[in-house]
Amino acid sequence: MGVPASTCLAAAVPCVNLQQAQRHLALPAMPALGAASYRVPRCGAGACVGAGVDLITAADLRYCSQDAYFSVKEVDLAITADLGTLQRLPCIIGHGAAAELALTGRSVPAREAAQLGLVSRVAGSATNLAAAVMQLAAEIAAKSPLAVAGTKAVLLHTRDHGSAGGVAGGLAHVALWNSAYLLSGDMAELLAALVARRPPAFSKL
Repeated sequence: MGVPASTCLAAAVPCVNLQQAQRHLALPAMPALGAASYRVPRCGAGACVGAGVDLITAADLRYCSQDAYFSVKEVDLAITADLGTLQRLPCIIGHGAAAELALTGRSVPAREAAQLGLVSRVAGSATNLAAAVMQLAAEIAAKSPLAVAGTKAVLLHTRDHGSAGGVAGGLAHVALWNSAYLLSGDMAELLAALVARRPPAFSKL
């Protein structure tokens, strides 16, 4: 059934900016979260400020509760955000919107965060949020781990390299991943499971 839902799920906690005290612990963690081979949903309830924004921008998918708000607060603390927000946020909401939030430090409520594309869904209460993210994680976990890892790798490659290699370069990158999938037997297993009307037993990473 793929990776467990709990493996894909980042915990929902209010995040405050403890950047100076935690920098040496957090700095290695942010790239590791973004580079993880599985998809990483992130849910946020309440305040998501400073290092909290660093964390959610490293995730693949972001849900929040209706009472959540977001702030790139470092500018108000006389420092520059240095754990990934300034690198990742423009890729998520666009350069202009990211610049406005980073330079003002203003709070962005949940509805505006959804309009900007910072979060994919506003899931109501914190209880509804947890249920929605667990459902999302379970849905992803039921898929071929190799296909999930390949999809994420190609998306990150496209984000980080843009049009540098053109369409041909991007297709070559996908072909490399798909050649690995075909060798894994996951496609044959999926077809067999469909015929037998049973859940597929995919290869593990």
